[in-house]
Amino acid sequence: MMDSSRRNLLKLAGLSVVGLSAAPVLKTWASGGSETETETQPRLLPNPDALTATRWGMVVDTRKISSPRDLDPLVEACKRAHNIPTFQDKDHEIKWIWEEEFEHAFPMKDDDYLSQRVSSLTFPVLCNHCKNPPCVRACPTKATFKRESDGIVLMDYHRCIGCRFCMAACPYGSRSFNFRDPRPFIKEMTPDYPTRTKGVVEKCDFCVELLAVGKLPACVEASNGILTFGDLDDPNSEVRLLLGANYTIRRKETLGTEPNVYYIV
Repeated sequence: MMDSSRRNLLKLAGLSVVGLSAAPVLKTWASGGSETETETQPRLLPNPDALTATRWGMVVDTRKISSPRDLDPLVEACKRAHNIPTFQDKDHEIKWIWEEEFEHAFPMKDDDYLSQRVSSLTFPVLCNHCKNPPCVRACPTKATFKRESDGIVLMDYHRCIGCRFCMAACPYGSRSFNFRDPRPFIKEMTPDYPTRTKGVVEKCDFCVELLAVGKLPACVEASNGILTFGDLDDPNSEVRLLLGANYTIRRKETLGTEPNVYYIV
């Protein structure tokens, strides 16, 4: 009879083979389907209608915001598209895109002579999909990762163990934790996006599910021109043209995270 040490050795060998065979699959998925074909997993063919970029970014034109009511359609569109629950308890609130005053959105932009318009303005804030995201480095399970193909910072809800290290690492407060099962608190379920579970972190994902079928993010479509979305690496893109023609600021720029959301002030 095979002794126990030999059985354990064979088990470990088997697990090693499984791990090696799964690696190309995970790499293909994380890179947005750009990995070359392998025997274990055929190459994922991109949707010909998909919107693509090498570095997605957003420009917020604050000149088009006259009151907080102008931002309500953005927030509601995001909530509907991503099955975001509505909790009465603010401690349980789930936020993907929300409204913030200047002093909280830009705490490092202290200015005694800030214009009345800017100082009284309400800003839309969201995940900045940073070029150097500290949340990715902090996650022990790789549940949060930066997609190689376009720089979007994503969440794998199945890998999230709820440690909240990513929340502690994010300097923008852009992540929310599900302290409760969110499903009973979703007003109208959208079947095209997965619901989450208790104990999972979530955040804005730049609407990757819409980009994949050739559509712009839900908040952009609902913004009436407040938000512009495009490829920051393309000098002819609308976002680059806006950045070239206007003075913009970013949230907590001095931290070195390189946020990909810009604000025209």
